[in-house]
Amino acid sequence: KLTELGLRNKIILEASGRINSKNIARYARTNVDMISVGNVTNSVDGIDLSLEIS
Repeated sequence: KLTELGLRNKIILEASGRINSKNIARYARTNVDMISVGNVTNSVDGIDLSLEIS
């Protein structure tokens, strides 16, 4: 529909939510412009990190 209205090149489409390495190819085939994969950062343990500048 966006293409028919001449709007597809003016809008950036992003797929997000429950996307992982097992299903990302399916989302890529939809021709979205960007794919967000939150489990890359949500599934790792944090580390205690500090930076001191003198």
